[in-house]
Amino acid sequence: HRRRLITNYDDYEPYSRDRLVAGSLVPAAWAQQAQRIRHRVYREALSLFERYDVLIAPATPVPATPIGTTSLTLAGQTLPARASMGLLTQPISCIGLPVCAAPVWPGIGADAHLPLGVQLIAAPWREADCLLAAQRLEQAGVAVVRPV
Repeated sequence: HRRRLITNYDDYEPYSRDRLVAGSLVPAAWAQQAQRIRHRVYREALSLFERYDVLIAPATPVPATPIGTTSLTLAGQTLPARASMGLLTQPISCIGLPVCAAPVWPGIGADAHLPLGVQLIAAPWREADCLLAAQRLEQAGVAVVRPV
């Protein structure tokens, strides 16, 4: 995207544009090292599927935020909401495993009326396992669409 970013900067959505610009400034050596680490983590994750069909992990660090929320507090730090909501999905997305995100309503605490995001993670080429797990959560009444 670098060439198009230079010539057509305003054509990109601002949040995406900022991330693409930042990515274009990463030195090649850093990208190569990141690929080595990515591959090592991928191999480690694959070993989990020797024992488990699907993994469940948090997808968001906090319950859903009201539309327009610009910041949130995590571990006593105020962080930008948009970037911080994806902190827990980025490692899985980075290694390329199939994932299905689902909203679950724990029904406890002050935010009980807001869902938490979970990610259902499967082995490579096992997308159907993720979707089946999401369906089972829905059938159990845990992951359901609720009116806003």
